[in-house]
Amino acid sequence: MAERTFTQGLRAALAPFWPAAMRVDARERWRSAIGGAIGILLAGLLSRWGGGGAGAWLVAPMGASAVLVFAVPASPLAQPWSVIGGNSLSALVGAVCAMAIPDPALAGAAAVGIAIGVMFQMRCLHPPGGAAALLCALGAVGVKFVLFPVLVNCLLLTATGIAYNRLLGRRYPHVPHAPPAAPARSSRFSATDLDAALAHYNQVLDVSRDDLEALLQYAEAAAYQRRFGDLRCADVMSRDPLAVQFGTPLDEAWSLMLARRIKALPVIDRSRRIVGIITRADFLREADLGQRDGIGMRLRHLLRPSGRVHGDKPEVVGQIMTREVRVASVDRRVSELVPVFSDDGHHHIPVIDGEQRLVGVITQSDFVRALYRAADPRD
Repeated sequence: MAERTFTQGLRAALAPFWPAAMRVDARERWRSAIGGAIGILLAGLLSRWGGGGAGAWLVAPMGASAVLVFAVPASPLAQPWSVIGGNSLSALVGAVCAMAIPDPALAGAAAVGIAIGVMFQMRCLHPPGGAAALLCALGAVGVKFVLFPVLVNCLLLTATGIAYNRLLGRRYPHVPHAPPAAPARSSRFSATDLDAALAHYNQVLDVSRDDLEALLQYAEAAAYQRRFGDLRCADVMSRDPLAVQFGTPLDEAWSLMLARRIKALPVIDRSRRIVGIITRADFLREADLGQRDGIGMRLRHLLRPSGRVHGDKPEVVGQIMTREVRVASVDRRVSELVPVFSDDGHHHIPVIDGEQRLVGVITQSDFVRALYRAADPRD
């Protein structure tokens, strides 16, 4: 018993130091390894050729930079400016510290600390930059060393990284997507919420902001799918829904909505294919809802047939309906409709079959009922 307790305690103590599994497949690992080898080979051969083969022509920090450029090209720490600016500016800091501080230990410590501050300030944080700063400080190199081989190595390695990653279809440079003018409503968190969370975390993350947002949205979608399982629209929709045609009189459609207490009616053609949808909002908009005084009178005037063959007054559903309709197929997963109901403000989603014909409708009540059943499988 004591031995088992000791073993469990030892495992618990060592658990924080045990690395997590790498969630990339063997193909991606080979791509990264081959890319790193090609990058160093080209940078080394071209630098040696250009430098005449005399003196140093390839610096050790390039090996660490190659790991970032070819293994984690989406990382903010691996972008071209991070590689070029991070290594070159840090090397310059190291060279200056070597000239100003006689003690190599003090010069190395100052070079690394100042280099980190410079990289933060210049937006080129790059871990190998610390090694470049230390190398130049301990080696007491001159400023010329910063230009060659450091800067030349960085330019060649970055150029190889751009060509190699693009050849494999990977986005590099990994330019962040510009934030939308209005926050996207495809999930329960907004771009502003994510920015607030990152500000609260207040640490450098080795992942770009847009990638982090995409990962969170994928995780949310996966959670929806797990919760709803393989539940399809055909399983929860109301069948044989009420519908009207393009030429249905306005008063008839309005009376049908009032009698059945519904807020929308799909508009179909003779083959039951959807051509639009008419909602109470369409009626109120046509009756000029912006002017509250006399809204009832204007609505009655809208619904009253004029009896004229020609005129500006709308007479049938097709003249005021909404033509762009959000629909779902019968085999679509219910989990995919969560953002549509929760964020986009939809109340009715028409459901169509493989021939684009109307076969059902999912209302908010249908959706809430499905959500309740998914949350309580005993039901």
